Amino acid sequence: MHAEKKVIPIFPAASSLKEKAEAEEASNCAGAEPFALMVLGDSMEPEFIEGDIIIIEPEGLATDGSYVFAWLNDEWIFRQLVKRGEQWLLSPLNPAYPAAEIADLEPVRGVIIQKSKPGRRKEAKRYVE
Repeated sequence: MHAEKKVIPIFPAASSLKEKAEAEEASNCAGAEPFALMVLGDSMEPEFIEGDIIIIEPEGLATDGSYVFAWLNDEWIFRQLVKRGEQWLLSPLNPAYPAAEIADLEPVRGVIIQKSKPGRRKEAKRYVE
């Protein structure tokens, strides 16, 4: 059973692709600065649970097995990048959710480099050194 889907708006409403692209460009944190988000939902359990804080490096190196932040089907998703032969997948850790095939790494917009519990710096886990 899937939890209710929570949507966090990233861009202001746009009536055209041009306006959406302009809104995306305007929302960039100085282009490529790392930023933090809170995990919502259970698609990445058991490694990431709802409420965990993840740090995303927009210019991080995405490789097979990396946890990534991607723009797919008009929404932001957080998944594990998996290479199967010549095909790339954005795969949830929770088997109750489907993986999404991608033709190339263009949808990947950042690599998760760290997670922590809110207010608990000592419980941080790094994914990239």
